[in-house]
Parts: sequence; C-alpha cells; structure tokens
Amino acid sequence: MTEQIILTTGIYDAIKEQLRRKKVSAEEETRLAAELRGAKQVLRRDLPEDVVTVDRVVTVKDHTANEEQEYIFVASNKAKPKKNKHSILSEIALATVGYKVGDIINWPFRDGERKIEILKVENWEK
Repeated sequence: MTEQIILTTGIYDAIKEQLRRKKVSAEEETRLAAELRGAKQVLRRDLPEDVVTVDRVVTVKDHTANEEQEYIFVASNKAKPKKNKHSILSEIALATVGYKVGDIINWPFRDGERKIEILKVENWEK
C-alpha cells in the first residue's frame, strides 16, 4: 500500500481547488486533505507510469461489489462519461489519483465506503 500519493503539481492544485470550492463530501474532504498534506509532488515527466493521473487508462477492482471496471481519466473539460472518459476530478478519479498498481484503497464514496484495488494503469493515446 502506498504511504504517500504521487501527484503532478497541476493535479495537486486542481484537487485543492475542489476542496476549496466544497465540491466533495465532508468525508472525502477530510481524506483528500490528509492525502494532500503527505503527497509527493513531481513534474509530469517524473511521474511513474504505474501511477493514476490524467490521460491514463485505469482498471480497478471494486472488492465491495466484486466488479472490475476500466476508466479513462481526462481533463475535466474533456470528460465524456458515455464514452468512458471521466474527469480527473470525478469521484472515482479522486479516490484513486496518485496511487499505483497494486494499491488497495478504502474510500468514502457518496454511496458508502468501498474497497478499490488498482489492477492496471496505462498511458492513454488520445
């Protein structure tokens, strides 16, 4: 399990803005604020390839529902959920961003606590 999430400065700033604008639940706010305090910020070119960030295809297993799902995380202005392109600031992205393959996260989703495992992270070719 990753002790410290790894984020680009741009993603770090975008999450801080989400918190400032109260765009997340109280439980998510508490969790994200704690993660940001301990986060390692890196340049995009220094971000490991197995870390969840924008423009990556991420396969997760929801152990609570026993389902696997693939998501494409994109910039908020490029999100098209019907085409499986989800904003990097969507609930599932915020739960997994900064984590890497193999990490298991217990996250306070709006519909209740869920256990999510990151199975695969790949670069997304636009």
